[in-house]
This record gives sequence, structure tokens and C-alpha cells, in this order.
Amino acid sequence: MSFTSPSRRAFLQGGAAVFGTTALMNSTALAAIDPNSFAGRAFHATHFGPFEGVVRDGKLVGINNMMELDARPTEMLSHGILDRTYDKTRINYPMVRKSYLKGWESGDIKPELRGKEPYVRVDWDTAWSLTAKALLDTAVNHGNESIFSSSYGGWSNAGVFRPNVLQGRLLNLMGGCTNTQGDWSAGASQISLPHIIGDMEVYSAQSAWETIRDNTEVFVLVGCDPVKNNRVEYRVADHGMYAHWEEIRDAGVKFISINPQRTASDEYLNADWVRIIPNTDVALFLAMAWHVLEKGLEDKAYLKKYTVGADKWIAYVKGETDGVKKTPAWASAITGIEETQIVELAELLANSKTEIAGAWSLQRAQHGEMTHWAIINFAALTGKIGKPGQGVGFSWHYGNGGMPQGGNATPSGLSQGRNWVKGICPASRITEMLENPGAEVFYNGNTYTYPDVKLIFNAGNNFMSHQQDTNRLIRALQKVEAIVSVDVWWTAATRWADIVLPASSTLERDDITSGGTYSNNRVYAMKKVIEPLGESKSDYEIFEGLAEKLGLWAQFTDSEDYMTHVQRAYERSTAAKHTPFEEFWEKGYALMGTPEEARKWTRHGAFYEDPDANPLHTSSGKIEMFCETIAKMEIDDCPGMPMWMEKHEYLGNAGEGQLHVVSPHPWFRLHSQMDQSATLRGLYKVQGREPVRINSEDAAARGIDDGDLVELYNDRGTVIAGAVVSDDIMPGVISIYEGCWPQLDSKGRCNSGLVNFLTSTQRSSGLSEATSVNTVLVSMRKCEDPEGPNLAYEKPDIIDDVALSAIDEDKLGLDRLYDITENLYADMEPGEKIFYERCTVCHGPREVSHFTRQQWKGITPSMFPRAGLDDEEAALVTDFLMKNAADAM
Repeated sequence: MSFTSPSRRAFLQGGAAVFGTTALMNSTALAAIDPNSFAGRAFHATHFGPFEGVVRDGKLVGINNMMELDARPTEMLSHGILDRTYDKTRINYPMVRKSYLKGWESGDIKPELRGKEPYVRVDWDTAWSLTAKALLDTAVNHGNESIFSSSYGGWSNAGVFRPNVLQGRLLNLMGGCTNTQGDWSAGASQISLPHIIGDMEVYSAQSAWETIRDNTEVFVLVGCDPVKNNRVEYRVADHGMYAHWEEIRDAGVKFISINPQRTASDEYLNADWVRIIPNTDVALFLAMAWHVLEKGLEDKAYLKKYTVGADKWIAYVKGETDGVKKTPAWASAITGIEETQIVELAELLANSKTEIAGAWSLQRAQHGEMTHWAIINFAALTGKIGKPGQGVGFSWHYGNGGMPQGGNATPSGLSQGRNWVKGICPASRITEMLENPGAEVFYNGNTYTYPDVKLIFNAGNNFMSHQQDTNRLIRALQKVEAIVSVDVWWTAATRWADIVLPASSTLERDDITSGGTYSNNRVYAMKKVIEPLGESKSDYEIFEGLAEKLGLWAQFTDSEDYMTHVQRAYERSTAAKHTPFEEFWEKGYALMGTPEEARKWTRHGAFYEDPDANPLHTSSGKIEMFCETIAKMEIDDCPGMPMWMEKHEYLGNAGEGQLHVVSPHPWFRLHSQMDQSATLRGLYKVQGREPVRINSEDAAARGIDDGDLVELYNDRGTVIAGAVVSDDIMPGVISIYEGCWPQLDSKGRCNSGLVNFLTSTQRSSGLSEATSVNTVLVSMRKCEDPEGPNLAYEKPDIIDDVALSAIDEDKLGLDRLYDITENLYADMEPGEKIFYERCTVCHGPREVSHFTRQQWKGITPSMFPRAGLDDEEAALVTDFLMKNAADAM
């Protein structure tokens, strides 16, 4: 090929300056504590914590916990990291599904055999060539919108150079692709809450823990389990809030937990457990509001000064608009909570200095937008929001919520650039999109058209384990012409792929990251600990090689050495102001300070102190207890205020013997990560299957004993799980963790226990199109015929002795790229460049026109600190957003 852009080979032969990075890449840190320790160790950091890897004869043999950085390391760090590094599910070589390799020229690829037939080991050039051809075939024949990226979220690893970002950079260089919009974690509230309280809230810092310790009288956990969920982090866990939770508890704060099951946090914090039927929290808060109004406990002055729409919502609560008074007796029949208990709870919360912590899981339900909104309205009714030690918080369970904010800039890597495709797919609508090309979808006030997807590119994301109704997804995938997956292990997303590109684990390459989602007070070197296994390559090298194949190498790399990018990422952090890169890299980490005033910060405190000077980023500048903006959208399943609406399936309309299944985040995993760790599985799996928590009454009624295998089933699928019989979950409800790796037996049952074979594709609402995975009914019976052990952790069949001929590059048609990219690019204004470089690597939206100006004002308070923008940069980005938002024209 003859391209005008310099190639990687030419660049290397030209002797690019590397400023001595070779020594840096090979350096190792000193032992964390013991000065006499064996020196063969290197500093690294993961979602599960920082550590030093101990290496002997080139092999990782142990994990050295670093108590000065992580005082409470978990088993995932101590055992899981080592286990998964050498697990048999590692993908060590490029692979192509047998029928795809045979039919790549003819098009006879037999998509119905995905997940069933063997893979063929190929060389990297073959894998890159087939991937490049598939991308260009799709873009030329169907348009770039037919390329779909399922690589949302960036949870694959803690590094700055994550695969989803690198994939986005490369695909955007060739015109872009259809992306997911929103996310699974908090897809409903991240859309609704900016309208209601002026911020996404679900990804926002919480009041500093000292303000809770010193002011709070009652702390309410609504589905919230910070002790469990803070075991992992989006970046690097340091478990910094655990000791502070103890201080809050020991200071005499009373904890109340509203939950269908008793949690680890309930035990840890000595919480009073209030059992509630899943998906009925709105009814509870409406009834408590009714009682507050009946007893005159509302804060009228607060409502007048800080809210709008209170009169309309109060009229609904009183039954003046629909004839139904939302009394405690009314709510008792819906929630399963005794009427007297609802009354007592309402009076306690109204008369106390109360903080209410709502979990993200609450809004992963039909009409999920209503739940957080109902909590906000109750807190506003009783005059809590913005006062020290009081109010609402929807991220106490994530990222060490409660730690004071450092306000520091963190490392930021390569820009994804502009995606020229404007269409979207809401994150939980993948199956619906595949089934309905050309159909319209209403999302966040705008109407979009689903593309006709022909290629799925999946990098570092196990979408096959987290999309709901997995059987339906498998059927929908048969219309797709190519699926490419970049991963380290044989996850479900790779087992249903056509081309599999083996990534090295983070221990086998250099990267950089930061610690403390909210504290932002540490920068970590993710140093190479061991050499890559097999022929695996870092994500950067994988996309660099594909860029070279496409003739985009120079643009992808900026013609710079990789370690130059690492150093530049560091230099964009606050740590670089006081610690040189070389010193940081040698030590492995650099600490950044936290302002003293951050220790007294209260969420929404500035708004409470002076709402005129510090208005919320809502249309009114106040808390919108009734939201005209949402109401005017006239969405039948998302009204303009929090109302109780019947669910399509819950215990209120369950058939005989049906149970409500909830699927919280796991204790020993990060979603599906770590499921391949044999050591960890030995700590919690039941007969090798995912455990399901069952009330003793429900178990006895079905002849189920603790440790039995059971079948959970509905008209969407069947899974086999292991029974854990307990009285710490209410009758009628079962709990099974999300994220395990699937394996189908001959009857189509998931022999491993993946709950998404049971979950529904029902949307939360037409506002957010978010997931409703916690709105699910199933039946349960003892499993009498399991088909052998769970084989989810075995490799698929692999053919590794096939002699392959080199692919004729003339058949790839790589020159077609120029027809796609000609006249595509234009110079970006400064704010646009900063936005795409710094604000497109996490949960935030990537296309400016998908949000209104007011919504962007509500999103940026969470987005800008994560992106590490200073005031000048923030002003430039704000100007760009305001000029290009959905309502700017």
C-alpha cells in the first residue's frame, strides 16, 4: 500500500526521540514496606486496589498489598489478580470463528453458529486484515452508522488508555460509528435528575463524611449498600471511607435500611431493617409525605424559597387530582410495610436531621425515574436538602462517596476526536436496535432513528453478560455480518464474536491512572509487571496495528511514542506541579492534597445558603417537585412529577408461586470481572453455580435445602443456580448477583446462573429508555437434572494447526478509506477540542446535540471535575456546549 501518511515502520526507522523512556518502562518500585524484601517487584494499580506484583523468573508469583495506600485490600486483589492473569480462559492468540474465516470472501459466514462452533488460530496480520475489511465493507456499503460500538463505560480496566477510548479514537478517524448513549449503571436518573435538581447526582460527590458524623441524626439507606459496592472503583479502590463509616456509626448516627434483603452495610452499621416489596419505594415516600402533610410537619418556608411545583405534587399526594389519598394504609398494601411502621418512619425522618442515600439499583426498574425523584420531593417537603448532615445523596455507595474532594486534575489520555455519526442507541436498547432498523426511538426529548447495524465492535466490554433477555439478544445478533471483540479472556462477548483480538492484561503493559473517584488525590503508575502472555498485545498496540493497516497510523498515534503519551497524561495532572514524571514513575504513585475546606462541604449547601446567587441548573433554578419540562414531553410512562405507577411484573401482580428477583452488584466481582478466578469462586459459588438467596419459607414450600441446585425460569429463559437459604431476605423475593459468565446446556438453560437470561427488555420509560432489570418475576423449582459441571470457564474449541495463506491485500480494498475520510475533518475550536479530549472518556455523552443547554449545565458540575478542567478550560467547553446543544439553534 502507498499512503501519504507516515507508517509506523518509517517512524521507527526515522529514530523518533524517546527521551530515555526505555529505562522508565523497565523500572520497578521498591518494596512497599519491608526494606529487606526480594526486589523483583513492580508497582501496579487496578479497580481492586494498588499493589506491587512480585515476579520470579518472569512470572507473577504474588501480590504485595500496600497498606499505606489501601488499608483494607479485598480478596479480589489478593487472590483474583493472580488467578485471572494465568487462567485458562486467557486468549493468547488472534482467533477467527471457523465459518467466518472460511466465508470472509463469499459472505457465507453462518452467523447462526456463533457461540457454537470452534475458533481457528490465526496470525495478527490476518486478524487485522479481516477486521479492516469488515470495517470498510460496512462503512462503504451501508454507511458508518452501521458500525456499532458496544464498548461503552470504560470499566475494562483502570487505565487512561482504555480500549473503549482507543477504539473510539480509531473509528472516529475513519468517520465514526453509532455509539451507546447513557449507561446501565444509572441510565434513568442521569437523564431525569438534571431536570429535577440540576445535576446528574448519581455520579456526583457526596457531602464530606465529617458533616454527617457531626450533624446527622438519622441516615437512611434506600437499597444502598456502600460496604459492598465500595470494594471496587471505576479507577483505583483505596477503601478510604470504611473507617469513616465506623466513625459515623460510633458517633451515634441511627441507620435505617429500606431493602428487600439485609445487606453487609446493614450489619456493619447496625441498621434497622425495613423490609419492602421491590419497586414500591415510590409508594412508601408518597405515603410518608401524606402523613407529614396530615400532621403539619412540612417546611412551608423551605418549599416556597427552594422549590417549584410543590402545590401540584401535594395535590396528587392528597388525592385531589386522582381521588386516591396516598395514605400509609394505601402504601402498606403496596409495599408490604405495616401502616404503623410507615407512620413512625415518616415522623422520625421529618423530625430528625436526616440524610437519605438512594442506590442506583432503585432506578433500574420500570418507571425508575420516579424513585429518586420521590426521595428528593420528600426531602424537600421536610426542608432537608442543602443543610449540613441532611438532604439526599445518590452516590454514597460508589467511589468512596463521602470522602472530601481534592479538586485536583487527574491524568487524561488521547482524544477520541469527533464522531461524525449523530445517531445513538440507548445503552440498554441494543437488542431492540438490532431487531428494528429504521424504527424511531424517543430519548431525552429527542427522536432518533435506529441504524441498520452490520458490524459490532466490542472492546473491553462484556455486553453479552449485561444486556437483558440474553436469548433474545443471541437471536438478534444473527442479522449482524461481523462481530469483532478485543478482550483478555474468553468472556461471553468473545464467545459470540467472529474475530477475536487478544489483549494483554494491564499487568503486561504500561499505563497510568488515578485514585479516588471523588477525592481525586492520587496518581498511580500502572507499570508493566510481566511480559504479555502468548501473542497478546496491549490495547494501544492492537489499535495501532489496525490503524497501520488502514493507513491511519500517524493520525492515531500523533506520531509519538507510547510512553510520550503516558508522560503527557501525567503532566496534565496536579501531581506534575510538584513531582517530576521520572520521580513519580520510579516510586509508582504521587499524592495530591485536599483543601481543608473540603472537609466541611455539604451537597447543595451553596444553593441552600443563597439560592439566588447559587441557583440549581434546572429551568427554574430551584428543586422541581413538578417539572414542566418533563411534563411537556407528554411521555405516558414518565409524568411531570413522581407518581406511583403499576409495574408490568412485580409481586403486586405476580402469578401463583412467582417470585421477584433482584440482581445486585456482586461481592467478589466487578460485574463479570473476576468470575474466572477459581479461588474466588471457591469462596461463594454453590456447586459451581451463582448463588441465589432464598427466604426459608419459599425454600421449604418448594422442597429446597441450602446448597441445592435450583432452576429459575420464566418465558424468557431458565438459569441454574445454587440455593443459599436465609431469613435475611423477605418472602417472595430472591437475590442473585449480576454479571456471571454464561454456559448453555443442551436444553438451553444457563448452567452458570446468568440472571440476564431472565430479565426483561422493558424500558424504564420513554424519557431515558433505561434498563429495568430489577423489575422481573420468575418461578423456581429444585433442579433435578443438571447436565454436569458448569463449563463457563473452559475455553471454546480451538483449531490451532491450520496452515493459512497470506491474505491478498488487493482483496481488502483498503484504499476505500480515502473515499470515506476525504473532506471529513475540519479544525476544531479550542472548547470543542478540550471537550473531545477530556470529557469523552467516561460516562458522559459524546455528542453535544443530544442534550439541551440546561441539561449540559446540570451535567458539567459532575463532568468537569472528573475531566480535571481548570476555570479557563471549563469556560471554553461551556461556550462550545452552549453553542451546539440541542436547543441552541
